[in-house]
Amino acid sequence: MSDKCPVCQSQITPRDNTCRVCGFNLIGKTSRFQPVPSQPLEANNNERTGRASLRTIRGLQVGVSYTLSQSLTSIGRDPKCTIFLNDMTVSRAHATITREDDCYVIRDNGSFNGVWVNNMNVEAKTLQDGDVIQIGSFAFVFEN
Repeated sequence: MSDKCPVCQSQITPRDNTCRVCGFNLIGKTSRFQPVPSQPLEANNNERTGRASLRTIRGLQVGVSYTLSQSLTSIGRDPKCTIFLNDMTVSRAHATITREDDCYVIRDNGSFNGVWVNNMNVEAKTLQDGDVIQIGSFAFVFEN
């Protein structure tokens, strides 16, 4: 194992299971995981549907938008998930997005690579329009 976190480049020791700075899981990590570059995103030229959605900006289906459920949207590698991401960097039941009052909240379901919002590893986070969500090797923009 290297002496630097592959995500944030902070110093780590061989005994560390997770990075102390960003929370990345160092045990059995996937080498394909990379944080989303911090740069302005191009605007979506498609008309908004009036409902919240995730627009894919990195991964196998760039440009595909997923409309979020009014109650619960499941995300993962299990084909039964609302948003099915067929990639080994994604856990079977990686995350959920729930509508709570007038907002949407994303929650990590104990996934291996974590849920990242705006390059921060989160357990749960209320989403704001334009937030960048990373799940495994996929990245999405939350549009509301």
